[in-house]
Amino acid sequence: MPEGPSIVILRELIEELDLEGQEVIALSGNTKIEKDRMLHHKVKAFKSWGKHFLICFENFSLRIHFMMFGTYRINERKQTPARLSLSFENAELNFYTCSLKYVEGDVNVNYDWSSDIMAEQWDPKKALKKMKTKSQALICDLLLDQEIFSGLGNIIKNEVLYRVGIHPSSVIDSIPVAKLKLLITEARQYSFDFLNWKKAHVLKKHWLVNTRQFCPLKHPLIKSYLGKTKRRTFFCPVCQILYH
Repeated sequence: MPEGPSIVILRELIEELDLEGQEVIALSGNTKIEKDRMLHHKVKAFKSWGKHFLICFENFSLRIHFMMFGTYRINERKQTPARLSLSFENAELNFYTCSLKYVEGDVNVNYDWSSDIMAEQWDPKKALKKMKTKSQALICDLLLDQEIFSGLGNIIKNEVLYRVGIHPSSVIDSIPVAKLKLLITEARQYSFDFLNWKKAHVLKKHWLVNTRQFCPLKHPLIKSYLGKTKRRTFFCPVCQILYH
């Protein structure tokens, strides 16, 4: 599943095409949504919110979620059928194996940008406040809560928890506030590091625990499926403190 930084990369690639203000001149794809609704409408903006990519028109937007296996192509096509293809005068956008949905009205009313871990409007104080309202939750679940950390995915979860020394099964109410603040700071910083490493095609080289067998201090790592989300988790039982 693409995490927030990957969606930012997609948005930046499309922004380079200078398609804002251009009209959709043709549509195709096997999507079941009413795709012709976008035909001959001009794009107002391309936005990203967490794991959502948004194509904004007047009074409505198309939300694209890539789920686990979604992909895209710009000015080229895969051999497999596209879920949706949008054609402009000088460009074509193709989306595959993704979820499509219309969002009605002003996109800024529908989305809380302060919860997007990579947005300029990101509000760490609001994130901390939201975390405290779920005091009995496990930190491995809460980091994947898109209403608190929009765009943060499983890789970032694993890496950030190791970097701040928190065991993934720690209960929120038991983690010191100073540690939670450090976690929030590191989550945002790592998201931008993720973005830069992915652009440079060196992301995996920087993983400390994700998919590894040993942590940087040579302790054996544990691989488990923890919390309500049951997402794959790599952690070090020596370096990461269990707060409970």
